[in-house]
Amino acid sequence: MYARFKLTSIEQKAVRLSQEAIKEAEAKSKELLIETRDQLLKEQQQQEREARERRSELLRTEQRLLKKEENLERKQAELDVQKRQLADKEAKNVQREKSLSEMEQNWITELERVAGMTSEEAKQAIIETLQNDAKRDAQVIINKIEQDAQLKADKLARDIIVTSIQRLATEVSSEVTVTTVSLPSDEMKGRIIGREGRNIRTLETLTGVDVIIDDTPEAVVISCFDPVRKEIARVALERLVQDGRIHPARIEEVVAKVTKEISRVIMEEGEKVIFDLGIHNMSQEMVRALGRLHFRTSYGQNVLSHSKEVAILAGMIAAEVGADREIARRGGLLHDIGKGIESDGDANHAEMGADLAKRLGEDPRVINSILSHHNDIEPSCIESVIVQIADAISAARPGARRETLDNYIKRLESLEQIAESFSGVDKAYAIQAGRELRILVNNDSVTDDGAKDIAKGIAGRIEAELRYPGRIKVTIIREMRVVEYAR
Repeated sequence: MYARFKLTSIEQKAVRLSQEAIKEAEAKSKELLIETRDQLLKEQQQQEREARERRSELLRTEQRLLKKEENLERKQAELDVQKRQLADKEAKNVQREKSLSEMEQNWITELERVAGMTSEEAKQAIIETLQNDAKRDAQVIINKIEQDAQLKADKLARDIIVTSIQRLATEVSSEVTVTTVSLPSDEMKGRIIGREGRNIRTLETLTGVDVIIDDTPEAVVISCFDPVRKEIARVALERLVQDGRIHPARIEEVVAKVTKEISRVIMEEGEKVIFDLGIHNMSQEMVRALGRLHFRTSYGQNVLSHSKEVAILAGMIAAEVGADREIARRGGLLHDIGKGIESDGDANHAEMGADLAKRLGEDPRVINSILSHHNDIEPSCIESVIVQIADAISAARPGARRETLDNYIKRLESLEQIAESFSGVDKAYAIQAGRELRILVNNDSVTDDGAKDIAKGIAGRIEAELRYPGRIKVTIIREMRVVEYAR
């Protein structure tokens, strides 16, 4: 009985717990449903708010685009109006120019009828009159200036040049056209030639020189127009003779080694001369070209020593006359730099040197000094004139150049004889140590065109008949001189 009562009690309790659980689950379900509904409502409100903002932004963007479109249409309309106005103005200008041209042509026709000459003839007459007046006035001013300057210039120039020469003392080297290598015995000549001439061919191919083996006892002659290659061949051959091992592989090895050493000597000589002169900011390519001048001679004068001498003289003269001393020294040092450039072109050393200096950013006054030191162009500054003077002093002072007197006189006489053999030539003078031939022709028998033909003919004969270094300038002078006496 008690057990049944206990069971009933437990069942009632279970029913009551089940009902409470159901009620509690229903309450929680209602709460979750309410929370979910609130969350959905919030999200819906957020989306609606964002949608309103996007619609507002799109509306503003659309308004801006419409406004821009209206502005563009207005500007296009304004441009169309301006184009029409410009077209109208151009049409009016064309019509006005046409009217003015017709009026101008009528006036010219009337003036030509009244004056009895065409407009070109009248223009030429006016130009000739103005030119003659200007030339006459300019000549009067020039003559007066020259007369005033000549009184003081001669004495001052002599004093400056003599002082500069007296302050200068440099060594003079003799010109070497070929190089001779001494041999321990004539047997060495056969070893130099090698089997079937392979050794001598290898040496000549690698160095670009001519090796002359003749009957001269215990000596071999090396000849080459390039002094650097000649020096490389000489040193290489001396080392091969001293070593005794002479075969193509050894020749190639020695020539390569000597080439590097000579390149180093070239740079050292170039750096040494700019250090001695106190010149700065010189490019490596320019230093190398200067160093090559160490192996170059002209009329027995070492070109690098001559360039250094010209730089010193130019600096002295520039200091005396108040010119730019640094520019004068630099122009004097570089005036013959073209002789140190390897080139197969037809340009002379002044043009090649000027091209190199221009490419390396040298001062325009230095470039003009290089171009004008042989009067190829007119000097544009006082420093260029100073370099000309210093170059002439260095080349002309006693002992500087060693061309034999007989050959020198014979060459000048040949130049004058060639010029005087042409019809119409009155006198011919070889000046500037034979670098220029100045010719006076008869004004009555030679016209201007005839003078040009004579100059070309003389230059052609000089090229065909004479051997000379550098270039010779042929100058023809044709002038009219009228003399009258007032009694």
